[in-house]
Amino acid sequence: MKTDINETDNIKSIQQIKEKLLKEIIKNFYCKHDDVLSVKELRDLKQNILNCKYLAVNNLNRDFISTKGFSLVFKASGIEQVKKQFPFFNKYLELALDPYCNAFYLNPLLMNSDTSRVDSHIDRSLRSYLKTIETPLIVSVMYVEVPENIIGGELVLSHNKKNVGQIKPKENTLVYFQGHLTHSVNQMKVNSNRLSLVCEQYRLEEDELRSIPEFKIESRKLKY
Repeated sequence: MKTDINETDNIKSIQQIKEKLLKEIIKNFYCKHDDVLSVKELRDLKQNILNCKYLAVNNLNRDFISTKGFSLVFKASGIEQVKKQFPFFNKYLELALDPYCNAFYLNPLLMNSDTSRVDSHIDRSLRSYLKTIETPLIVSVMYVEVPENIIGGELVLSHNKKNVGQIKPKENTLVYFQGHLTHSVNQMKVNSNRLSLVCEQYRLEEDELRSIPEFKIESRKLKY
């Protein structure tokens, strides 16, 4: 009985965090919540990502300099497939996904050298499936590993060429920002892991949704 109570409390806690963040992001360009996972959950998430067989030089566009990762494309109806194949993402998915969204592009982003950076861009990673697509409704970022002595690596947000936020990465923090914002990640100045879990979250029309895979893995480790 004690386990059931703890599980219920945990579900309520997740819902409260999500509701708080989703309300805040309507009023502001971004919002964040600290200490979202337990020490064990965070450690397991980090180890599973770093040991994942799909982790490779990034398959993302040229804005991602000296970074590693892999990507998962899925619809809301494919979430259970993601959880089955990548169970270590389950807690993040429960915490981060907006129930109003129906298509997602999830990617771990590993920056681990003093040349790692992400140049300024607007997310539209699903455009490889749709020639014309609106920006995500929101983007969520979970900081899984951040070096204590980190210099650089800040997430910089801008709107209409004006800086609207600069977020210093903090381990075990979940950040939401509005999906239409231009953003970048400052160059790292340490040779240590900065690992984040990023999810572009879209609200697509039914005809658009038909072009999106139920669930697909994108990685340079895969042979096409």
